[in-house]
Amino acid sequence: MFKNTFESFFRLESAGGILLLVAAGMAMVLSNSALGPVYDALLNVPIQIRVGPLNINKPLFLWVNDGLMALFFFTIGMEVKREVMVGELSDIRQIILPGMAGLGGIILPAIVYFVLNADNEVAMQGWAIPTATDIAFALGILALVGNVPTALKLFLMTLAIIDDLGAILIIAAFYTTDLSIGSLIVALLAVWGLVWLKLRKTTRALPFVLVGIVLWVAVLKSGVHATIAGVIVGLFIPMTAESAGQEPALERLLHALHPWIAFAILPLFAFANAGVDLTGMSPASLAEPVPLGIMLGLIVGKQLGVFGAAWLCIRTGIAQLPSNTSMAQMYGAAILAGVGFTMSLFISSLAFEQTGQGFGQSDRLAIIVGSLVCGTLGYLVLKIVTHRAPTRD
Repeated sequence: MFKNTFESFFRLESAGGILLLVAAGMAMVLSNSALGPVYDALLNVPIQIRVGPLNINKPLFLWVNDGLMALFFFTIGMEVKREVMVGELSDIRQIILPGMAGLGGIILPAIVYFVLNADNEVAMQGWAIPTATDIAFALGILALVGNVPTALKLFLMTLAIIDDLGAILIIAAFYTTDLSIGSLIVALLAVWGLVWLKLRKTTRALPFVLVGIVLWVAVLKSGVHATIAGVIVGLFIPMTAESAGQEPALERLLHALHPWIAFAILPLFAFANAGVDLTGMSPASLAEPVPLGIMLGLIVGKQLGVFGAAWLCIRTGIAQLPSNTSMAQMYGAAILAGVGFTMSLFISSLAFEQTGQGFGQSDRLAIIVGSLVCGTLGYLVLKIVTHRAPTRD
């Protein structure tokens, strides 16, 4: 059952990755054409929801980033729960290799960025940008290679999920603005509501979703980023079936939401965030400390951090090389981990949205360039080495 679920997930993420690239390309073309003002005006269309004293008034751009992306993180929360209970993360021995590789892939890119930007306090807010991995893009490129071992797909998928968890913790800890105590109290009460539903052994998803909406609004108003609410609710969705022979609520929701996430929400996010205006930019723009730190973090830091940690675990016997996989293929997967795209753009929007320092274009361009370089290099390496007989040497 798990294998069928994984293969379905892999196909969806792979196809969604290609659509992501198309959406990002459209945004770049529109932003640098005569339709650029129309593109900007569309993203800044105000959308307001007001119920009594509750007022949420944001431009379309932020509804995508704060609202629709909360649904993406909701599915991440459910995927993590499923993996921990019945999937690859249910066995501690299976977690060690992607877990340590993921940790290396977070620490080393951050160090690379830090070295280049340590003297600029504002620029240092972007230290987490190159630490992320875009699961849809990475798996999409892996699918284009063809004939790669299933164990390698599982390694990259688990690594990307662990990276996403790291990104969630980073967002919660480092990208929280002025806190509203009243909203935080409401959020805590909503979390207690989720716990109460769990203690009552509620097997339907609807009560959790309704409480989750209250939690999302409260977190949105609290100063903590609203996507954290999506993860929390996802972790509470029941995995116990309502009756014998029926699919659990978590599986049903994942099956229902995955096509929308892969083919609508993430491409829409890419369309809203990848429209970099290249006016006044030159290759020299990418040599400035912030974009250079992002690119080198993704291209150099990611692959060295992921592959170095994985190699060390295998060399010391802490973990084993995935079955039917060579070290060369592991290196190719480590390069693909540098495809930060969606998650890096998301963290970038949090890091520099209020600085007013003009990083909003060069940092996004650096993410796109760095991700494309990693995607291309990773594809070429895997294409070259995959036809060879895998070895454990």
